[in-house]
Amino acid sequence: MPQKLWKIAEYNRDTAATLSENCEIDPFLALLLTARGITDELQAQEYLSADFAFSDPFELADMEKAVERIADALENFEKIAVFGDYDADGITATALLYSYLESQGGNVVCRIPDRQSEGYGLSANAIRALHEDGVKLIVTVDNGIAAVEEAALGKALGIDMVITDHHTPGEILPDAVAVINPHRTDCPSEYKESAGVGVAFKLICALEGDCESVFEQYADLVAVGTLADVVPLTGENRALVKKGIRKISTDARAGLSALKTVSGLSERPMTASSVAFTLAPRINAAGRVGSAMTALHLLLCDDADTALQIAGETDALNKQRQMIEAKITAEAVAQIEGNPEIKYAQILVVAGEGWHPGVNGIVAARLVSRYGKPAVVISLDGSEGTGSCRSLPGFSIYDALCAVQKHLTYFGGHPGAAGLGVHEKNIPDLRRALDAYAKSVNMPFPCVQLDCKLNPAYIDLNLLDVLSAIEPCGCENPAPTFGLYGMCLCAVKPVGEGKHLRLTLQKGGASLTAMLFSVPLAAFPYRIGDTVDLAVQVEKNTFRGEIQPSVRIREMRFSGFDTENYLKSLRLYEKYRFGDALSEKERTFLTPSREFLLGVYQFLQVNQPFPYDTAVFCQRSGCPPAKAATVCVALDVLTELELSEKNADGAYICKKAEKKADLTASAVLQHLTEKEA
Repeated sequence: MPQKLWKIAEYNRDTAATLSENCEIDPFLALLLTARGITDELQAQEYLSADFAFSDPFELADMEKAVERIADALENFEKIAVFGDYDADGITATALLYSYLESQGGNVVCRIPDRQSEGYGLSANAIRALHEDGVKLIVTVDNGIAAVEEAALGKALGIDMVITDHHTPGEILPDAVAVINPHRTDCPSEYKESAGVGVAFKLICALEGDCESVFEQYADLVAVGTLADVVPLTGENRALVKKGIRKISTDARAGLSALKTVSGLSERPMTASSVAFTLAPRINAAGRVGSAMTALHLLLCDDADTALQIAGETDALNKQRQMIEAKITAEAVAQIEGNPEIKYAQILVVAGEGWHPGVNGIVAARLVSRYGKPAVVISLDGSEGTGSCRSLPGFSIYDALCAVQKHLTYFGGHPGAAGLGVHEKNIPDLRRALDAYAKSVNMPFPCVQLDCKLNPAYIDLNLLDVLSAIEPCGCENPAPTFGLYGMCLCAVKPVGEGKHLRLTLQKGGASLTAMLFSVPLAAFPYRIGDTVDLAVQVEKNTFRGEIQPSVRIREMRFSGFDTENYLKSLRLYEKYRFGDALSEKERTFLTPSREFLLGVYQFLQVNQPFPYDTAVFCQRSGCPPAKAATVCVALDVLTELELSEKNADGAYICKKAEKKADLTASAVLQHLTEKEA
């Protein structure tokens, strides 16, 4: 896992004290609110109640046109097709609108394209098939904003179209009866952050003429789709999710109740996290490796036994998805590690023949987590590639694709996630163009945002009460993350068949136990007695009827480690390994002296095998983190001169030197010391 910059949110203690007094809330809760920019009484009351007055759906451009056309179709019993997308946002949006139109007596069908055979969004073949089926009106949900040619075909065939979407529009809008998208440049709606299911919800509110009744009936579907699509959990979205989680907890429809059962959530309290990371992936899995219609049937099912059977199918698909994902991730990592042009680029671009396109996005997210860079994962089918992109906060992958679109056949998405099409022959050019763009805008370093520093003695039941007021948490309203600084590591115990670690830490008179997930003991670089900093989240854990705070470690580092200069140094090394031109000053900085090389060699002799990253090397050896780039070059030289090597587990080991090393034989050093022409 890459090192990250740690940033503590800014807040004013006097403002927090005033907010606490005026709103009669816990002082620590008031401090957390001010750290999130909530500084006045009205903001705090709205946030804590999540009781927002929803904006008028008719503020959305073209809403009146859409309502009029759909109302006519209902009245005249015209055949209506709801056309959705194969992810959880699109599936829940399809279930939502289909259910509503059917409840109004509509002659309605629904269709979601197959990810592998049909691809994303409306297609000419789909429109022709719907025309043959007698469809007179197509209403899209979570797609359609880019369907310019498809809308023209529909119009030529006599099919009207209402488009509802939330993806970034292009310069030309489809020629449809109505195009509802809050991101239209001419859309006056103040709230822009709805997921696809949120836009469909607004359409139903407009049709019904009452948001509250629609809210009561469909908040669960809106919550699942909103959380799954990782849109900002603020304002209206947060209110929808809060209500939806309550409905899933107490009055879940048959399909969601069955999903809770198969995923082991029936007896646990529902949270935004459990919906986003347990329920939503099973819905997504159907569209990724099976048929999205399976998940749609689950959400539309009203028989408990049938729902349980379908939920079991989605659970099996999710397990299949996990195996496929693990295999492709391993292949992608091998590709990165074996090719400096890929590994040391600012944006990772990998491609593989036959990679399942349904897991591209998940694999890309895994690569972002592993390497601390945006990632593009492309599945090749012959000469054509379909890719998914994931990014870091502060870097818009959508803007990057806009800048390199001449290398693409299509693209679309958001700042944090996007999709694309590319000819295989253009992938090298795409890789270079993305790297050049990233360097032109100064790629941010990966970062962990802390709400505040925390004394470990304050982790108690009262803190759990405070944190419950922050829920539901998600994008742009993250679960509070606290910094525990200067903690002494006292004990380490493997748990979960060795997949995870339980750590015991102490500071002053306070001791706590914390969980570090997905890190086996062999990959844990810390020792008993080390002083470390932790970025943690505190969760509610119920065991045998007793509620206790549970501490989950999100990030961990050596106390006082100079992360910023370490990351800057590594970026210089990447610049060198990628082949970019270096200044004389940079070359001198990178070039290790004989004494430096000897120090690195002697450290490896004493500490071999050494399986950890350069940050651990710097900490253990006493080398300044700012010299990480020079350490990396030294390791390259030692490997080149066959004085060290990596074993099968990726750990450095020393090879016995039979004679004094001839540094003039090192091509690495020759390249760094030669003058530029």
